[in-house]
Amino acid sequence: MMIEENAKMAGDNMLGRLYENVTGTVPESMVLLPGAGSGRRYYRLRGSETMIGVVGTDAAENKAFIRLSRHFRDKGLPVPEVKGVSDDGMNYIQDDLGSTSLFAFIASGRTQGVWSDDVRAVLKRTIRVLPAIQWRGAEGLDFDAVCFPVGAMDRRALMWDLNYFKYCFLKPSGLEHSEPLLERDFMELCDRVLEHDTPTFMYRDFQSRNVMLGADGSPWFIDFQGGRRGPYHYDVVSFLWQAQARYPDELREELIDEYIKAAQPYVSINGDVFRKELKLFVLLRTLQVLGAYGLRGLVQRKAHFLQSIPAAMDNLRRLLDDAPEGMDYLMETLRRLTRLPRWNADKGAGTDMTVRVNSFGYRKSGIPEDTTPNGGGFVFDCRALSNPGRYPQYLALTGRDQAVIDFLESDGEVGRYLDHAYALVDMAVERYIERGFSQLMVSFGCTGGQHRSVYAAEHMARHINDKYGVRVVLCHREQGISTIYNARR
Repeated sequence: MMIEENAKMAGDNMLGRLYENVTGTVPESMVLLPGAGSGRRYYRLRGSETMIGVVGTDAAENKAFIRLSRHFRDKGLPVPEVKGVSDDGMNYIQDDLGSTSLFAFIASGRTQGVWSDDVRAVLKRTIRVLPAIQWRGAEGLDFDAVCFPVGAMDRRALMWDLNYFKYCFLKPSGLEHSEPLLERDFMELCDRVLEHDTPTFMYRDFQSRNVMLGADGSPWFIDFQGGRRGPYHYDVVSFLWQAQARYPDELREELIDEYIKAAQPYVSINGDVFRKELKLFVLLRTLQVLGAYGLRGLVQRKAHFLQSIPAAMDNLRRLLDDAPEGMDYLMETLRRLTRLPRWNADKGAGTDMTVRVNSFGYRKSGIPEDTTPNGGGFVFDCRALSNPGRYPQYLALTGRDQAVIDFLESDGEVGRYLDHAYALVDMAVERYIERGFSQLMVSFGCTGGQHRSVYAAEHMARHINDKYGVRVVLCHREQGISTIYNARR
């Protein structure tokens, strides 16, 4: 049996034993899948059947998912079946729903603005299932006994999310603010949200990454373990205002209409009133998402979340153009937040500056020469970081491959390393923009120029382009790979 090294360590190979208990055969292979935001690890187990194995970090969270999955399946809702669970509740295996997420399916829309009829049809099909999850999913469900970590979106849970935003995003952004005035408006926001409470299941993270598509395009739903009782408005906003999905306004309006029609068997919704109410939940969800991006991106330095911040900030800017009434101090604080240079994607727009970012191997061709008129630049040595090249399974991979990324991010030291590099380079980029300089070079070296330096150069290039909007030329010299990030004007 071929099992990745990390899989051997996962729950003492409990997943393999669970697979054998269910199928009567041992798995032929067990492959670690790319990670998401949580600490859970997912494996694809292949053999007489193909299943997904999960190694959780919290038995209570696992229990919530398992019990909700079984409850939803009893209600005829399209969720994966849990096939087996370890005695300690830390590991389980479930249906494999394939590898095509709705997020991947809508890539042409997200990246090119091309929203075909087929894509629109699948989005409508998906949102039409949401009312069934919310109302049928709530039937007979003991929220307090099943849901994790709380049974309802009450005032305490709302304040958790708002403080999550304050401590993980607002404060790390460096924006001065009044704690009493901010707290006052947070309380008002809670009061107004709770006026719309309904006895429905609130999925909480109903978004395209958590929808898998079957071969016939039918949607299946995952990652609902954080669900609880709460207003049905919240899930509509989670889906339609997902920052990275980038739905155009006219498509968003179509999908709201689809939701209202699909909800008719359960509730009568006035479209005009509903759209006005949604503004409040767009504000709440945006703050919750920025809090999550702050923790996973600004604190833990996970690339996906750092890359998601600009789109979330764009969502916030659009929201503030037509914001809910009241909460004046909160709104002004958010406006000041969007004007901070670090969140202003156009800061370097209009300049002719180019930043050249390189990876190289000290044992191969040595430090790159800077032939630009300015000369010099930054050179960072990555050899103090844990080296994936010492392990056979990474020898054919580079710092662009997910397995290497997961290895480097697993102990957190690469995030701290890049924090220091970002701080130094940011200072130079900002001064160069102010003075009209045209060139800056930043290089990262490791032993062979394959893993650590490639990872660091990739992240630095995206960081500079995301934050300052200037042109970035990325070159992985030992790999023969070049990428150009165009200036955003």
